[in-house]
Amino acid sequence: MPLKLTPQLAKQVNKTVRSTCANYSDGNCLLLDDGDSHPCIQLLSISRLC
Repeated sequence: MPLKLTPQLAKQVNKTVRSTCANYSDGNCLLLDDGDSHPCIQLLSISRLC
């Protein structure tokens, strides 16, 4: 079940994703890399799946 985060908690989650996620690089998701840039879904969604 997705979690709904407060704006403050979402900001903290985004900061953590940017600083520690091995699949995040310059705003893009490396797992979705097919030659084009793809933003990380975790940073776009209001609900986060952890």
